[in-house]
Amino acid sequence: MGFKVAVVGATGNVGREMLGILEERGFPADEVVALASRRSVGQEVSYGDRTLKVRALETYDFSDTDICLMSAGGNVSKEWSPKIGRQGCVVIDNSSAFRTDADVPLIVPEVNPDAIDGFTRKNIIANPNCSTAQMLVALKPLHDAATIKRVVVSTYQSVSGAGKEGMDELFTQTRAVFVADPVEAKKFTKRIAFNVIPHIDVFLDDGSTKEEWKMVAETKKMLDPKIKVTATCVRVPVFIGHSEAVNLEFEKPITADEARDILREAPGCLVIDKREDGGYITPIESAGEDATYISRIREDPTIDNGLNIWIVSDNLRKGAALNAVQIAELLIARGLIQPKQKAA
Repeated sequence: MGFKVAVVGATGNVGREMLGILEERGFPADEVVALASRRSVGQEVSYGDRTLKVRALETYDFSDTDICLMSAGGNVSKEWSPKIGRQGCVVIDNSSAFRTDADVPLIVPEVNPDAIDGFTRKNIIANPNCSTAQMLVALKPLHDAATIKRVVVSTYQSVSGAGKEGMDELFTQTRAVFVADPVEAKKFTKRIAFNVIPHIDVFLDDGSTKEEWKMVAETKKMLDPKIKVTATCVRVPVFIGHSEAVNLEFEKPITADEARDILREAPGCLVIDKREDGGYITPIESAGEDATYISRIREDPTIDNGLNIWIVSDNLRKGAALNAVQIAELLIARGLIQPKQKAA
């Protein structure tokens, strides 16, 4: 007997990716339901070679549903995830609504799988920020080996992190530049075509943005509260794939060769690091792939026990949809959830 899975936000970039990944990975689902707001009811979305008609979240009964993959934004999640959880359906939430809630596990399966046991307090599990997720897949095995003291990260985040509107704006502005039409910024605060914007999410009192704060808070919650983290998050004119330049300071000595060997054996990581033209990964090669890619591994001679690394991943997959499905797989593998229909 398989599970019944609902995908909320099924018409969005991440929701569609969730449906695709469920089918690709052969997730043990007897039934998959596509949900969205009332205005999307009747739209069709793909699930493998099948087509699902979108149903309304507001009128859906979750009492016989086992897992809800939630990707409809923070406001929707704040309203609906607790209600869904109380109906006995485990919510895996892709928004920032519950990431810092002490009663909600924040999970990357390659990083902190044991923390998943705490999901029963609210029946909600949080998916981390896309930039944090891919970074920690690479940092976890290095932290285990040599204990990271400090992280300095600069991100190069694709427009798909801002949803379909962000992707549409990059396309529209790029076309406008080539035909000499006026360039209009709607989704982003400045023109994104042929430009970079050092501003993602809202500004906080200390001058950082909320995106930068998320990377700090989530790293401490998932990896180690003692790690010092500073981040600068930048939107770049790339459709899919987030990149990160990361400087690491360790407590113990670690060489670039040792780090390379560790990362080659680490789950979810793929090292592409040749010191030659093209011997590294860029976001265009990561699109549609599950791995977190690591390149440009080298020692930093300006600090004791320092390394620089370059991390790239498809933000719609490992940064969002894939990680959510892997969390659901982890629940099943650990026997933490059984199909309701079987129990009945």
